[in-house]
Amino acid sequence: MAEFPVNTHRFDPYKNFKFRLKWDGRYVAGISKATGLSRHTQVIEWRQGGDPGMTRQMPGFTRFDPITLERGITHDPEFEEWANKVWGLGRGLGSEVSLKDFRKDIILELMNEAGQVVISYKLYRCWVSDYTAVPELDANAPAVAIQSITLVHEGWERDEAVTEPTEPSI
Repeated sequence: MAEFPVNTHRFDPYKNFKFRLKWDGRYVAGISKATGLSRHTQVIEWRQGGDPGMTRQMPGFTRFDPITLERGITHDPEFEEWANKVWGLGRGLGSEVSLKDFRKDIILELMNEAGQVVISYKLYRCWVSDYTAVPELDANAPAVAIQSITLVHEGWERDEAVTEPTEPSI
């Protein structure tokens, strides 16, 4: 099978610098970096009493690694508003967490060089476990101030409705 059945002329894999994230039905502005999607399945070893001196292996629990999203600091409050749903200072005893809506499903889309969506993943029941509002500041460094959120989630799956688009020619 060809690696690119629609665009048979293509040899190179997709690059990692064109992507976007969507939550609450809209794209989130300014995301400049997202860590990868990975999962780990525990290995359970066992043996029967009559087996020779070896073990068998079978899958156990699966754990999905958190993802971290980074962007330059602007006046967009999306990161902070979501982080405050998980825990907010001064709300009163018992109301620090918004149990109703602190989890969100998000969509991660990878695009080709032409800006066409080529692969999409759905991440389920995400919530903010870490929030960096302001990074370390350094008056001697010519850098962008980056804020970040780390999202834990309960799994992801590829959106099979997103298929390889026909790439335009110039």
